[in-house]
Order: sequence, then C-alpha cells, then structure tokens
Amino acid sequence: MVRYTQKIAMWGIGISMAIASLQFSSRTIAQPDTFKSLTLNNQTTSGVMMGSTGGTTSLPAVVSNRDRQGQACIGFGDSTPNHTLVLERPFSSLTIRVDSGGGDTTLLISGPGGVRCADAGESGRDVRLQQSDWQPGSYRVWIGTVTPRTNRDYRLIVRGN
Repeated sequence: MVRYTQKIAMWGIGISMAIASLQFSSRTIAQPDTFKSLTLNNQTTSGVMMGSTGGTTSLPAVVSNRDRQGQACIGFGDSTPNHTLVLERPFSSLTIRVDSGGGDTTLLISGPGGVRCADAGESGRDVRLQQSDWQPGSYRVWIGTVTPRTNRDYRLIVRGN
C-alpha cells in the first residue's frame, strides 16, 4: 500500500510540474514582443520595425519635458521603450517616420547626445523626425499618441545618410 501511495504521489507531482510548465510556456509565448531592435551600420542604412501604441505613461515624465532643441515632448505610451535603435557609426542625418495610417502619433528618442522629440502638431497626423548629428550608440525609442490608451498599430521607418 505504501508503494502504491508513493507512485500516486509521484504521478501527481509529475502532472503538477507538467501543468506548471505549460502555464509558464503559454505565458511566455503570449507576451507581446514590443521591444524590437534595429541596427544601422555601413551595410544597413535603413529599416522598418512594427509595433503598437496604447500606453498610459506620460512620455514627458520619462524625460525632462523638453528635448535637446527645447521642443516640448508630448504624448502617452508604455513605460518601457517600444524599440531600440543601435547606430554602429555616426550618421549625418536620420529620418524617422511613424506610419499608423494617419493617426496622431508622437515620438521620443533618448540616447547619445540627449533626447529628441517630435509630434505632428496641429495636423494630427503621423509623426516624422528628420535631424542631423546622430552619434554611435544605443537609442531608446517610444512611440506614443496624443491621448492615453489609444491603440494604434504602426510601422517605424528609419533611414540614415
């Protein structure tokens, strides 16, 4: 009887471990993969990343309200960046554009040289940022919207010179 009870207990432990493993792996698979990376260098000077907005974190709270040119940072997004942009060499100019089908999107980029922000202003369209003097390094990129909890699927298009 003891041996039979031990087998049942071992079988129960095995089933519990299998269920826990399935629960863990389904959670891992179900996690959204919004933190994507793009690396630009001598061979790759452009790329596209896709994602979705919809956060409630005030993007100005992520930084000090203004970018390196004194422009106000606005919008709402996730507390963690949507993407990482890695530059393996200096770029004299980068154009970064959000395409969400015309939604009122905002952009915040933090990395070497400070913070860069952009919004479409009164036009209420997708944001586009074209600036010079991009130094090598890792840049954190947030895509936001003017109002919190506004879900927008987007493509982030980056082109360097």
